[in-house]
Amino acid sequence: MIGTISLRQAVPGDRPMLADIAYRAWETGILPLLRERAGMRLSEQRRLAHAVAESLDRIVVAEHDGRVVGWCSRSKHGAYVPFLFVSPKMQSRGIGSALLRRVESLLELGGAGSVNLETPADNVRAVRFYQRQGYRILAMRPESPDGRNALTSVRLEKRLQPFKGRVTEED
Repeated sequence: MIGTISLRQAVPGDRPMLADIAYRAWETGILPLLRERAGMRLSEQRRLAHAVAESLDRIVVAEHDGRVVGWCSRSKHGAYVPFLFVSPKMQSRGIGSALLRRVESLLELGGAGSVNLETPADNVRAVRFYQRQGYRILAMRPESPDGRNALTSVRLEKRLQPFKGRVTEED
């Protein structure tokens, strides 16, 4: 852990920084698994910027020393986590775990009994991270139906455990 981080709801002014963090994390974690094609980087930058804009109201942001260092989003419908990104220089410090726990709590409060997500199967670091967070592998499938992308995606699930118990006056 790196000291104190704070988690908060994303605001419109965060959009450029969130898109930049997502791209830098993609560039260091996913791009090395792909065969790079012309225009791929620009296409991914645009896709991630669009994803941030489309899901801003469902994004939890992590800050460290007043700087945005990561973010995680939940889908509009269903208990699905489409994105979790931490700035490459800030990875392996507990930020991703804190973001994921917060989004899981929000989904649980919304009535979800489990959470699903996907990541490239070849991204062993990410798969192991999710398994340490309590996720189990459900299935694997080709990333894109047209076969242009050689990655295989792994779908993971975590059962949530809502609080069930007595509350006393001391609580």
